[in-house]
Amino acid sequence: MATDLDKLLSFLIVEEIGEDVFRGTSPPRPRRVFGGQVAAQSLDAATRTVDKDRLAHAMHAYFLRPGDPAKDIQFEVERRRDGRSFTTRDVVARQDGVAIFNTSISFHIHEEGLEHNADMPDVPGPEGLEADHARWARLAEKYPDRFDPPLRQPIERRPVDPRDFLNNEIRKPQQNIWFRAIGDLGEDPRRHQILLTFMSDFGLLGTTLMPHPHHGFDKDMQSASLDHALWFHQPFRADEYLLYSLDSPVGAGGRGFARGSFYSQDGRLVASTAQECLIRVRKD
Repeated sequence: MATDLDKLLSFLIVEEIGEDVFRGTSPPRPRRVFGGQVAAQSLDAATRTVDKDRLAHAMHAYFLRPGDPAKDIQFEVERRRDGRSFTTRDVVARQDGVAIFNTSISFHIHEEGLEHNADMPDVPGPEGLEADHARWARLAEKYPDRFDPPLRQPIERRPVDPRDFLNNEIRKPQQNIWFRAIGDLGEDPRRHQILLTFMSDFGLLGTTLMPHPHHGFDKDMQSASLDHALWFHQPFRADEYLLYSLDSPVGAGGRGFARGSFYSQDGRLVASTAQECLIRVRKD
């Protein structure tokens, strides 16, 4: 019997339908395709055109239009460069022939070199922390006019100090969340990169709203991811707990900027993110 993680992977792993052309589908969603999904699918498409001795180390992407989860997504890969140690691919994701997402992804052979590592924040471990899904389910059941029921996903999120959404608590734009995929992803590091790419779009936009009396469920908020950058630094497992440490140093012009760091439980900084988000308060 397929597990929930198998079902998620069936959407994130795209189907090759032509030379450097791939097709992806989406799980049912009420409004639009989740940005982390189309980013992960684009990474899978690009990875399939690269030698197996090279892993992704950097992704720079733009969310161009909302995706319709009822329609297939076509991923077109352009082989931009194949060097001795680096490989670059561009990917455009389209629906009905119109681009909804594009990204450039760089791959690198394994090299030994100089190393240093920022210290992981000193926060409680994941054990004993309430999972996000359980908290949102409680809020949606008790306050159905304010919160939508959460989508069930095989991704576990355990916030260290969750924000009080009932009172639109204003606080410093910083948060720490433990993440992991629920299940066994096997030994292929490319699969772990795809899952972390999916995870990496959670939390960034919410962090930009923390110093304001708003959150993503507010009816007067128009919010969306605008662009996304992701860097892979060191080997990791996405089916083991990773600490996602996030902060937002600035918000201006209807946009918020956030950045994040993924740490393994033994303190290694394994990946970094940055994102600009639309955080527009509706006037009507």
